Amino acid sequence: MHKPAVIPTPVLLLDRQTVNSVLSLNDCIAAVESAFGAHELGHSLRSELMHVDADGGEFHIKAGGLRCGRTYFACKINGGFFDNKVKFGLPNISGLILLCDATQGTPLAVMESGLLTRLRTGAATAVAAKYLAKRSSRTLTICGAGLQAEIQLRSLAHMFQLDRVFVWTRCDAGAFAERMSQQLNLDVRPVRDLETAGLQSEIIVTCTPAKHWFLGRQHVAPGTFIAAVGADSPDKQELEPELLAASSVVCDLTGQCERVGELHHAISAGLMTAADVSAELGAVVLGLAQQIRRDGDIIIFDSTGTALQDVAAAAVVYENAVALGRGTAFAFW
Repeated sequence: MHKPAVIPTPVLLLDRQTVNSVLSLNDCIAAVESAFGAHELGHSLRSELMHVDADGGEFHIKAGGLRCGRTYFACKINGGFFDNKVKFGLPNISGLILLCDATQGTPLAVMESGLLTRLRTGAATAVAAKYLAKRSSRTLTICGAGLQAEIQLRSLAHMFQLDRVFVWTRCDAGAFAERMSQQLNLDVRPVRDLETAGLQSEIIVTCTPAKHWFLGRQHVAPGTFIAAVGADSPDKQELEPELLAASSVVCDLTGQCERVGELHHAISAGLMTAADVSAELGAVVLGLAQQIRRDGDIIIFDSTGTALQDVAAAAVVYENAVALGRGTAFAFW
C-alpha cells in the first residue's frame, strides 16, 4: 500500500522590514559566536564559496550548514555593484538567502539578505574584538563610511566603552560622523590623516571596496587590533601584505581567506603561508587557540564573511518569525 504524498509546508517569505523586526544585533552577535564555536567542534556542514565577476559588479554565492538543535542549510546570493547608489539609487549590495532543513532538504524560508549580511559581518567583528582586542580599548578608527561602517561602529560600541571614533574615507565622512555622533552619543569625527588617527587607536576596522591596500605598518601602533572586513573577493585589498606578515593573524575560515582575504594577498606576495595563521576564530571562541597576544603584538582578524554566519543569523530570523507569526507563507508546490 502506497503512502499518501506529503505536501511540503509553504516557504516563508521574509522582506527586509520583517528581517529587521525579528533580528536584533544582540541576537546576531550571540548566534555568530555560537556558530564559530560549533564549527570548531565539527558541528557544521562544509562551507562553500563562489565568486562570479559581472558587468559592473560581482556576485558572491556562499553556502553552508549548521547543527544548532535543528540542522539548517543556507545558500546566499549577493550582488555587489558599487556604483548602484550613485547611478541608479539602488543598494550597492543586494540579494537573497534560501534557508532549508538540512535533514530533509526542504526549503523553509527565502529572505532578503542585505540587512542580515551587514549585521552578521558586524557581529563577527564584535566577537573577534571581544576575545582579541584589549578590554581597555577606548579609541576606534573606522576606514569607510557606508552602511557596513555604521554596523561595525554599532557593534563595537556595544562591546566596548568607546570615547573617540575617527572615520577615514577618501570621500567626505562629515555627514556620517555627525549622524553617528548624535545617535550613539559618541565623539565621532572625520579625519583626513589616517596615520595620526591609526596611531591613536587601539582598534581599527577597514570596511571598504578598495582594490589596493591603504592601511600599512606606519599607520598602526603596537598592540592594536585590526578587523579587515572589506576583502571578500580576490581583487579586493585593504591592508599592506607586510603588515599581515608582521602581525598575528586570525581568520574566520583559513581556507577561504587563502582564496579571497587579506591572507590571499600576503601569500601571493610570498610573505606568508596558511601555516603562519595563528588560529581560526572558532578556536579562539572556545579557548583552544594557543596564546595569540604577546606584549605589543598587532592582531589582525581577516574577516571574509562566511556561510556559517549567514546560516546562524538566518536560522534566528526564521525561528523568531515563526514564533511571532511574521512573514508571508508561499506554496511553491
